[in-house]
Amino acid sequence: MEELPLSDIVSQLKSSVRVIDSIKNEQTSVLQRNNANDELLVVSEYVQSAEAEKQKLRTQTKRLFHENTWLREELAALQGLHRQSEATIAQLEETINQLKFANEMQKYDGPGNHDTDMRPNKMVINLLLMFISGMSSSQTTVMSQIMNSYEIPARLRTLHNLVIQYASEGRYEVAVPLCKQALDDLEKSSGRDHPDVATMLNILALVYRDQCKFKEAASLLNEALVIREKHLGPDHPAVCLGRTVVQTCIVSFFYIELDVAKQLNNLALLCQNQGKYEEVERYYQRALEIYISSLGMNDPNVLKTKNNLASAYLKQAKYEEAEALYKEVLTRAHEAEFGKISASNKPIWMLAEDRQNGIRDVTNANQTSLQRPALLENPTVATTLRNLGALYRRLGKFEAAETIEEYAGRSGRNAEVIMLLLVFLCLLATRCLGCRMRQVSY
Repeated sequence: MEELPLSDIVSQLKSSVRVIDSIKNEQTSVLQRNNANDELLVVSEYVQSAEAEKQKLRTQTKRLFHENTWLREELAALQGLHRQSEATIAQLEETINQLKFANEMQKYDGPGNHDTDMRPNKMVINLLLMFISGMSSSQTTVMSQIMNSYEIPARLRTLHNLVIQYASEGRYEVAVPLCKQALDDLEKSSGRDHPDVATMLNILALVYRDQCKFKEAASLLNEALVIREKHLGPDHPAVCLGRTVVQTCIVSFFYIELDVAKQLNNLALLCQNQGKYEEVERYYQRALEIYISSLGMNDPNVLKTKNNLASAYLKQAKYEEAEALYKEVLTRAHEAEFGKISASNKPIWMLAEDRQNGIRDVTNANQTSLQRPALLENPTVATTLRNLGALYRRLGKFEAAETIEEYAGRSGRNAEVIMLLLVFLCLLATRCLGCRMRQVSY
């Protein structure tokens, strides 16, 4: 084997070093490209996850949109049912009263009662019966034809027919101003106490009745009744019928108002599920106004609506308003059961706040323990106590919360014991009955 010269060996080594360096450089570039590819893979995975999240949010948005559409349809359906119930209640009440009044009026329709002195009052009776009956347009036309056979002032007869036509077409914006203008003219020409003024008041009340404005209609009917009593006397058939119509109008207004309040409560609950708290407050406050004006401050519906309104305040973090309503409910319930509040007769929330402030009154505490069963028989009061206790805890008033919960909890435990005892007695009675039946069969 020939030995290579040193120069060749050196040249080969140099070429090998260059090859190795080129390989290292190529390896470094390959590694750099791989790192860039890894970054691209991370970015690609992130984009894919973002697209998946975006698609998920789109699906959720679509579902919420459909749910919102359904809730809107439910709200519209409830509002339609609310309007239908108003019309149906008024129509049924008027139909019942029409039959009663028609039966009462039969005794005045005998042969001896058709004197000429009664003719000018037939239009009055017909108007009052129309107010009760809620006639359709065809029935109104027939009634107008009947009235034409009596001696009625031509202007009033024409005006009456015209107003009834406008009302049957739903053009109340024309019928009401027409009646008011004719009423003003009659008052100026004939005086406020003229019988024609009373007839005109009846016509206007009829229009208000068709608009379900029973309060305004009752006021007009009262005015007409006063005028007729002056001219015909308190025992005249038209006057007696007028009194009954006024009472019917007031009763219709009362029951419709209560139904409106009930529907307002339902709408408030629906809006609360949708998170429309401004509408919830407005509906509850309007229902409260109706209940208070119709039934009084201490009615259970008033207390229940206040409790619901306070719960709506709680969901909006309006703690002061909710606390004030809860205290008002408990105060009303306490006064209704045990009389006016005094230093020796405090409701439970006052005792709870006294305990929170470090004031302990043994006399009031003992009296409250005696009063507990009577108050907690009312489910609204029991619910209010639980809610107020939770509110006190949220506000950091733990002593007051424990007092409220202790007050409500003892009665609850007593009720559970009584319920278990009743269940045990029922099971025992069933077992004894089964044993007796087996003895009889043997």
